[in-house]
Amino acid sequence: MKFSILLLAKASILASVFIMTACSDASDASDASDITAPQTVANDSTKTTPIELTVFKSRTCGCCQKWIDHAEEYGFDVTANNVTFLSELKDDKGIAPNYRSCHTAESKEGYVFEGHVPAKFIKQYLATVPANSIGLSVPAMPVGSPGMEMGERFMPYQILLLHSDGSSTVYAEVATYEEQF
Repeated sequence: MKFSILLLAKASILASVFIMTACSDASDASDASDITAPQTVANDSTKTTPIELTVFKSRTCGCCQKWIDHAEEYGFDVTANNVTFLSELKDDKGIAPNYRSCHTAESKEGYVFEGHVPAKFIKQYLATVPANSIGLSVPAMPVGSPGMEMGERFMPYQILLLHSDGSSTVYAEVATYEEQF
């Protein structure tokens, strides 16, 4: 039994390393100036202002750019910043290591969205911010989440609500690819 658990743990770690490596694209040397924000959207005669997000990411991470594309497609105005020491930034934002992923987005109000959180849930969160929370997280990099698409593959995952005391609770469960949109 212990051997099976150990083997499963090692397999999970190797899978995480594989996904992190697959996400990295060393040939991608784009910087924040390459990213264009969508125009303000008009709905009937009422104009809506896009939600502004600042994304902190590694210069070489291809999946981060795919997530940014997802956010922009759903009406967010995104500014990307390539950061060398992401762990220090995440420490400063109050994101514990077990809630981390490859990039961190921050709203102009200071709420954080760690990893591949679908735009739908960011909008839902910002519409009604839960008391004593700092944001949402999708820890690690679940296959099939926005920016982590790999063909038809999909891994169900949880979106965690990050509390200001460092704890978390489940905000939403995403069981199918379609539930993300």
